[in-house]
Amino acid sequence: MDTPFSRRRSGVLLHVTSLPGRWNQGDIGPEAYHFVDFLASTGQTVWQVLPLTPPDHCGSPYQSLSVHAADTRLISVDRMIEWGWLSDADVAGREDNKQALLDLAFKGFAKEGSDADRAALSHFIQEEYGRWLDDYTLFLALKQQHSGKPWHQWATPYRDRDPEALAAARKTHRSLIDQIVFEQFIFARQWKELRHYANERSVLMFGDMPIFVAHDSADVWANRDYFSLDETGQPITVAGVPPDYFSATGQRWGNPHYRWDRMQIDDFNWWRERIASELNRFDVIRIDHFRGFEAFWEIPASEETAIAGHWVSAPGDRLFASLKRHFGYLPFVAEDLGVITEAVTQLRERYDMPGMKILQFAFGSGTNNPYLPHHHEHNSVVYTGTHDNDTTVSWYEDLSPEMRGHVDDYLGDSGEIMPWPLIRSALASIACLAVVPMQDILSLGKGQRMNTPGTQEENWTWRFQWPQLTEESCRRLQRLTELYGRKE
Repeated sequence: MDTPFSRRRSGVLLHVTSLPGRWNQGDIGPEAYHFVDFLASTGQTVWQVLPLTPPDHCGSPYQSLSVHAADTRLISVDRMIEWGWLSDADVAGREDNKQALLDLAFKGFAKEGSDADRAALSHFIQEEYGRWLDDYTLFLALKQQHSGKPWHQWATPYRDRDPEALAAARKTHRSLIDQIVFEQFIFARQWKELRHYANERSVLMFGDMPIFVAHDSADVWANRDYFSLDETGQPITVAGVPPDYFSATGQRWGNPHYRWDRMQIDDFNWWRERIASELNRFDVIRIDHFRGFEAFWEIPASEETAIAGHWVSAPGDRLFASLKRHFGYLPFVAEDLGVITEAVTQLRERYDMPGMKILQFAFGSGTNNPYLPHHHEHNSVVYTGTHDNDTTVSWYEDLSPEMRGHVDDYLGDSGEIMPWPLIRSALASIACLAVVPMQDILSLGKGQRMNTPGTQEENWTWRFQWPQLTEESCRRLQRLTELYGRKE
């Protein structure tokens, strides 16, 4: 069977928000199509993005209000102008207020939308409303009614989903709900068109799925039985990872844990619905914190750190068996970084999922380091770094002179300056897929990373500009892609 990993590929990691353009963040408009053209012209066949779901107040797409909904700030205003639902006059003076433009576009759709447009909206509602859209739109409406408070602080009838209270709220907030439905429809339509454009040019869309769900989300509010919560909606146990070399207290993420026993009763229906939404958007999906499907670090919610947690077995084997029965082939990449047990590796291999190899992690712990290229395997994805890493130039500059010498010695003298020796090593790897962050292709240094784990400020906002991408960088990327057999 032909799969995304049946042949050698390479691609670029760039979140949609990092695209250039006239708006205050990147979107899925003309610049996204331009980026696909850049990928295709240099032989890249994968575009990897971060989660497309609505981010939290810090901008993190890994703590979202919904696992199904899209971040509507990614909607292209330019495309809606092309469709005739907005005019240039509508946009003037509102360039930094996309919500106001979406409101105007809804009115424009009501006046100018074609019969085909209306039929497409009706089809979208029919397909998605019962699955997740009803809960999500009502969740946002009630969140606005309660001045943005998390759902577990709402008035009890709304918090506990009293049927009469919810029915009344749907009527009260009908206009707002219709607006939210419209926005989700527009994103789905625009994304489908962008993905089609990319696929036509042999570029696969590679998404990212966090394992856990934010406590303040439509998913937890609407499916409390599936989560470790008390009668007031507060978590009983939360997710994280244990203390390690990097943190004496571990990491307490705060996401409520799943009630796996309850999820197994209906053969993981909640997960099947979630995966269906992801596969509707992406050709390949990275599963963040894959090891949590084999065993998870359970922390009492009353604890302020992760120290008091303990490992609890998870039914990952039964889950993935159910998903495979339902979907057939699973185009998943397992984020298997950190301390990984043999049981986690066996679970990944049982379902033929590539793991991850990060070259910035390869040096400094001896020749047995699994991230060193001579330990790579075909069924893996190699990166110079990820969205959580510093740029390769900055990483290299921060190494001691001795360690830089060791890195240079291992990589060999190609006559190139960083980051290109590491990019070359990634593309030369036996791994079936090599992915390079856009910052490395641009040879950027300090202050240009996407995220610093464990911090909340100054993350998720990095953007590039086209003048930063030189003809020499494009030629070099294309040449190395061809040299190491990754061009289609």
